[in-house]
Amino acid sequence: MIEIRAVVTDIEGTTSAITFVRDVLFPYARKRMPAFVETHADQPEVQHWLHEAAKEAGFIEASRQEVIELLLRWIDEDRKSTALKALQGMIWKAGYEAGDYVAHMYPEVAARLRQWRADGLRLYVYSSGSVPAQQLFFRHSEAGDLTPLFAGYFDTETGPKREPESYRRIAAAIGEQPQHILFLSDIVEELDAAREAGFQTGWLLRPPLEMPAQPRHPAFVDFDAITL
Repeated sequence: MIEIRAVVTDIEGTTSAITFVRDVLFPYARKRMPAFVETHADQPEVQHWLHEAAKEAGFIEASRQEVIELLLRWIDEDRKSTALKALQGMIWKAGYEAGDYVAHMYPEVAARLRQWRADGLRLYVYSSGSVPAQQLFFRHSEAGDLTPLFAGYFDTETGPKREPESYRRIAAAIGEQPQHILFLSDIVEELDAAREAGFQTGWLLRPPLEMPAQPRHPAFVDFDAITL
């Protein structure tokens, strides 16, 4: 059995319910996006990401209202845009800090992450949400502040999650050979890309998802089922 030295985990559907992001975070950001853009557009970081969103959409010139409408449409489409994720993350930060919500965590996840860390494994996150949003998620989780457990975070600035090159970049950043890294996700296409890059893979199929007779990747119902 190949030694696992690092674990890279997805968030939605893996450590946490998709419904929290879909039913809590996305509507929260959507409701507040217009006012946020109107009141923060002059801040350099916000200005940067608004410009990046307009560029991604192919706008030569765009009014503030057109950019707002673009961002709202992308939220509805769940577009994996780095600019959108960065702006959403800024809005979510205010919500976390105001105590409007805490991040959902499946019941066994925190204890298993702590055990893996105690066993000497290095832990990382790779999610389509921005790195600041990931950090907020784990800092304000139902299980408390889990950020001290993680050695690093990766988002779509590293590359799309369904492309093998993204995982090669992560392995290089971690400084570990791909075969010693385990990637955990509920999305089989992400796992395919990670495996093509040489990673070990773990497919989270939490109930009510059914376990295939012959899964394409090692499959687990929860983190407690994973043996390292």
